[in-house]
Amino acid sequence: MIPIEKVKDIIEKYNDLEKELSSGKIESKLFARKSKEYSNLGNIIGIAKEYVNFENEKKGLEQILSDKDNGAEIIQMAEKDLGEIKLKKENYENKLKIFLLPKDEDDDKNAIVEIRAGTGGLEASLFCSDLFKMYEKVCSKKKWSLELISISRSDAGGFKEVIFLVNGNNIYSYLKYESGVHRVQRIPETETQGRVHTSAATVAVLPEVEEIDIQIKDTDLRIDVFRAGGPGGQSVNTTDSAVRITHIPSGIVVSQQDEKSQHKNKAKALKILRSRVYEAEKRKKDQERSSSRRNQIGSGDRSERIRTYNFPQGRITDHRINLTLHKLDEFLSGEIHDDMNQQLRLKDQDMKLESLK
Repeated sequence: MIPIEKVKDIIEKYNDLEKELSSGKIESKLFARKSKEYSNLGNIIGIAKEYVNFENEKKGLEQILSDKDNGAEIIQMAEKDLGEIKLKKENYENKLKIFLLPKDEDDDKNAIVEIRAGTGGLEASLFCSDLFKMYEKVCSKKKWSLELISISRSDAGGFKEVIFLVNGNNIYSYLKYESGVHRVQRIPETETQGRVHTSAATVAVLPEVEEIDIQIKDTDLRIDVFRAGGPGGQSVNTTDSAVRITHIPSGIVVSQQDEKSQHKNKAKALKILRSRVYEAEKRKKDQERSSSRRNQIGSGDRSERIRTYNFPQGRITDHRINLTLHKLDEFLSGEIHDDMNQQLRLKDQDMKLESLK
């Protein structure tokens, strides 16, 4: 149930903006922002007004039902109308709930995804590779483009680390729920006793940010160049093309050596650095404001164990919503990834709505 006062506030704000914009007295520098706000409220104003009127309609119909002088036909029509407005109210309430939710300013951005092998040695690196392939398939099904930024391979053919950029519509709003520790339970090929081993990989999802989103001074950067080679390099270069950039105020360091061009490596490293610094500053502000960031699922806490992939039992469990699916193969192939994501979004909405009360 949405507090009626919150819905009335929407109507009052819309009416105030309408008067302000039509007065011709608004400052030019504020006009664009207020026009956008007015347009945004315009998408929900009709529903808000009807929602406020539902109670009066309901009372009128209930009076008809309680009046014994009314005939059976009138009673029947009133019962039908009451059932219809209750359904309509529920539908409108859901739309208003979503509208009233605190918006994440980064939801419409592209995302940089970093997957790193955790505990479990070579088996963890193989799982890191499995997760990357899963996200590749999800992107393919959704017709999102995936651009590989950096990759570091392990001896077993897996990945120690892989970083990639996903482009499309509202990418971060979907992928942010993947941040955290992913745990795998399975029998390694090298295991002769048939024992199940537990390994882990960490996924970090960062919004891709542009220079206008965050200002990083050149004087705050230390850029070192070195010769690429070893794990991560696609080839051993004979020139100093690899780049390491340090953001001095935060201590964040990004190295990039996959490209043969120093210029390209620098551009890729800056892209990652910008997103990491942005995320760190955003997290700091959230912690200073309140604990609300911890009270939502899409918090991006990479130290939290979020999911377990159990191969012997063919199941996948998301610990944040206590949801278990016995369709591990389908999940890894991207077939039912949407199902899990939708449940995470709904839970996240419920938690945010609870904070509105």
